[in-house]
Amino acid sequence: MNRRDVITLLGAAAAWPIAARAQQPMPIIGFLSSASLDGLAQSLPAFRRGLQETGFAEGHNVTIEFASADNQNERLGALTTELIRRRAAVIAAPSIAAALAAKSATITIPVVFYTGADPVDLGLVTSFNRPSGNLTGVTGLGTELGSKRLELLHELVPAATAIALLVNQTNPALAEPTIRDVQAAARTLGLQLHVLNGSTDREIDAAFAAIVERRFGGLVIGADNFFNSRSERLAALALRHAVPTIYQYHEFAASGGLMSYGGNLTEAYHLVGVYAGRILKGERVADLPVQQATKVDLIINMKAAKALGLTVPITLLGRADEVIE
Repeated sequence: MNRRDVITLLGAAAAWPIAARAQQPMPIIGFLSSASLDGLAQSLPAFRRGLQETGFAEGHNVTIEFASADNQNERLGALTTELIRRRAAVIAAPSIAAALAAKSATITIPVVFYTGADPVDLGLVTSFNRPSGNLTGVTGLGTELGSKRLELLHELVPAATAIALLVNQTNPALAEPTIRDVQAAARTLGLQLHVLNGSTDREIDAAFAAIVERRFGGLVIGADNFFNSRSERLAALALRHAVPTIYQYHEFAASGGLMSYGGNLTEAYHLVGVYAGRILKGERVADLPVQQATKVDLIINMKAAKALGLTVPITLLGRADEVIE
């Protein structure tokens, strides 16, 4: 073998790993959603932004496989199995139902969750600072704020003695603690609380019909991913039926709802994207503590208040973080 052949052979050998890497498929992030993807239109850009901040762009160096249960939580197990079959490198599970399904399906693939309840109580992690196993993520103040939302609504409509609470009972991990919390607050305030179920659009319509028929004085919407995806619909129904209503996220008030009190859903999805990207870059789940979102905002929509014929107390306006005129 002459010198030229040796150089050619060495050059080919050096180039082979580069060519092999170039042919390797992009890593897959499985995005497991209990809600429909249409309802996440405002949140998905924040998730992608979090990925980009860690150096990942969809279609460039990462693939996102979306798996939506379309508000049928019983489908989440099969969807998770399909993501595992597709060899997802990370699973993003931005709801309690999705996170629980992912935890049941895999003990090896990293899972990044978002939940409005305590992930330790749910059994997702053993501790916030050092999550064991393959799950970590972001937790916001969801179920813990149900009683405060009732108090705020009572302050706005003090003459109302009967209040409705809308929950999604197909998601008991959120519905049950919310019911307990708000019932306790109702007893303290001397209010009658009536629990209504809304796990489908038809059930939501029926719930509002019941509120009008039974003349409940207001509505507290329990935290739930299905309701997040129905912010505009819920706001429109509340105005159409003249029901003073409070929900968790800013998107509800921005869509025409009367009041919202809770954390920032967009920021939560952003943080899930950041964690998914950091895991793709090689960080271990055990080294990524569960992040706690502790900031809450009170948003009041004055246009909705006027449409409902309500006068917002100055004391309530003074505590608002944002007033939508």
